[in-house]
Amino acid sequence: MEGVLAVDSATQLGDAHRGAVVACGSHGAIYPAWLAAGAGVAAIILNDAGIGRDSAGVAGLAWLDALGIPACAVDHRSARIADGGDTLESGVLSVVNEAAGRAGCAPGQACAEAARRLAQAGAGVARAEVPAIGETRSRIPSTGHREVWALDSVSLARPTDAHAVVVTGSHGALLGGRPDHLLGVAVHAAIFNDAGGGKDGAGYSRLAALDARAIAAATVSSASARIGDARSTYDTGVLSHVNEAARRLGLREGLSCREAVARLVGLA
Repeated sequence: MEGVLAVDSATQLGDAHRGAVVACGSHGAIYPAWLAAGAGVAAIILNDAGIGRDSAGVAGLAWLDALGIPACAVDHRSARIADGGDTLESGVLSVVNEAAGRAGCAPGQACAEAARRLAQAGAGVARAEVPAIGETRSRIPSTGHREVWALDSVSLARPTDAHAVVVTGSHGALLGGRPDHLLGVAVHAAIFNDAGGGKDGAGYSRLAALDARAIAAATVSSASARIGDARSTYDTGVLSHVNEAARRLGLREGLSCREAVARLVGLA
């Protein structure tokens, strides 16, 4: 479709997407919205990630509205999160911002139709300067034998995080369903948001793949913690899925994220 591109993650946005309508597999929280604005997209369609606690899964839509950028989210049950192609082909809109509504988008609409309307509407909207969004990476105090980091996006992991525990705001999906962008750092353990599970259980599909690398991994329920907000994952998250490596370390479904981290660093 002319003027419409698909990407699996907002972290993949770049110069090639400037001025385009993008069907993106990322959740619709603030961080992916900020990346989209910085890339200069004309409009973006994201995944509602189950909407979740405090409606965090679609919080980025209102944030983009303030910049005059049309944004929509597809229902997490209609398209696999982290799969831009499936978003465009199978997604059904659940939430739209006012700018997208003026372009003719509405809940219940097929993503492909919404993308067509957004492309026809063009990008002739005055844009405000993209504001900073504050700290996205912080240390969680620990007296255990491992460092613990809160990362609003797993893409913020650094080589120095090897053997650490990372508590993230990211979904637990495989990008495009493939394990090639699994996790670039050999951390000891990683905790994600399950994004409501969604189509084909995509929201926690990364966990089994991390087992192959002996990395303990778990998701918290999207209803228990704000997706895109690592401190919320840690403060209020409740585990919904764990892989076998995590289970061997004493993690299980229903455990609080705080308790899970304590066990991972040897405090409990």
